Amino acid sequence: MPTTRRLSLRTPQPTLAQGLADIQKSQGLTPAFPPEVERAAEAAAARPRLPEEDRTDIPLITIDPPGSMDLDQAMHVERNGNGYRVHYAIADVAAFIAPGDAIDVEANLRGETLYGADGKIPLHPKVLSEGAASLLPDQERPALLWTIELDPEGEGTTVDVRRARVKSRARYDYAGVQREIDGGGAAPMWAVLREIGELREQREQRRGGVSLPLPEQEICIGDDGSWALEFRARHPVEEWNEQISLLTGMAAAHLMVQGGVGLLRTLPEPEPFVIARLHRTARALGIDWPKQRSYPDFIRTLDPSDPLHIAMMTACTTMLRGAAYVAFDGAVPARSNHYALAAQYAHVTAPLRRLVDRYTGEVCLALCAGKPVPQWALDALPELPTTMRASAQRGGRYERAVLDLAEAVTLAPRVGETFEAAVIEVDRDDPKQGDLMLRDPAILAHVTGQAPLPLGEHIRARLVEADPDKRTIRFEMA
Repeated sequence: MPTTRRLSLRTPQPTLAQGLADIQKSQGLTPAFPPEVERAAEAAAARPRLPEEDRTDIPLITIDPPGSMDLDQAMHVERNGNGYRVHYAIADVAAFIAPGDAIDVEANLRGETLYGADGKIPLHPKVLSEGAASLLPDQERPALLWTIELDPEGEGTTVDVRRARVKSRARYDYAGVQREIDGGGAAPMWAVLREIGELREQREQRRGGVSLPLPEQEICIGDDGSWALEFRARHPVEEWNEQISLLTGMAAAHLMVQGGVGLLRTLPEPEPFVIARLHRTARALGIDWPKQRSYPDFIRTLDPSDPLHIAMMTACTTMLRGAAYVAFDGAVPARSNHYALAAQYAHVTAPLRRLVDRYTGEVCLALCAGKPVPQWALDALPELPTTMRASAQRGGRYERAVLDLAEAVTLAPRVGETFEAAVIEVDRDDPKQGDLMLRDPAILAHVTGQAPLPLGEHIRARLVEADPDKRTIRFEMA
């Protein structure tokens, strides 16, 4: 995995704060909520609708990035005979919101929480999302408690979801848990999580599912308020934890499909010409991709620390375009699969941060209880795909603009310098243009050349523009 490199931004912080404010203003976004929404949230936080069933006996924990306060999920896994049992508690946002109230109306306008460094645009007021509804440690909370039984091979055998009161015992972060695991001092539950995670990864591989292990570009905030850009490789425990969320999403999809009502997250199978183009890219990069090797199996041979392989993975992101939601009440739509997972799948595990999960959770509760889906949830299903598509587009624009700002501020003092970089993408229509990856600082940027760019190769590139006001950077091949 690539080594993390860190560069603090020495530009005065007002430049960054003003840049964030300009982005939010230009995109019509605000972290603040209307006064009536805040008042409604404060009243709801003081009077949650707590369920009768008490499952505070389950020793749940949360694991999230450091500093996270909007904790949607709490987990406990254990061996059960020769199989496994997963308890997965999901924050019950509906315990605080009434259909059609001020909080509900505002959440439907926002769609999802938008992230950009310390400029988060939350879906719900913080008094709920980071307070009364969040599964913070040592606090009794209303939750949707999923209980999933697995056989010895990691396949789900039974699923149940019901409302219950829960209490998280502790809050962990990925890096800290990974250090404990690697040092041999981790609690026994983490060994069970590893077993389940690896079994589920093996099942994913057999199904033909695939994920792209690209290093993630992140903006990190220091204790002194400084920003830093990093490429970060995921910890193994993140992959195992993600498998629990995916397991729950697949269980939810199963309930919905069997019940004939719900909303699925879909991704279409790519057209043959897309695969053919990727084979040509692999040949251009000198990466062996035998014709008999499937796309998912090929992806698993790539090394995210190799610039050639990063270039290949970047090209492969074209396979993951077209994700959508599809609602149904009756016949299940013909195109209901998620290509990357090679399975039917639903979003149900992040209701504090994603609107749709509140509705899909309600559908699954009703189906498990053998009751009709509440009319307020049923009525919302047809419009949710449009709402979520619009919010995803807003989120993408916002995140990209904040990254552009961070990159431009980082590089502004270094215009005219030459950097070592790797070409990770070449424009199909103009091979003299493309994208490069710097390692220090951790930046992806546009580059032009006098001749066709050498895909996947190391080059020297000169920085010719870095404008924080315009949020633009530009390199030329030296």
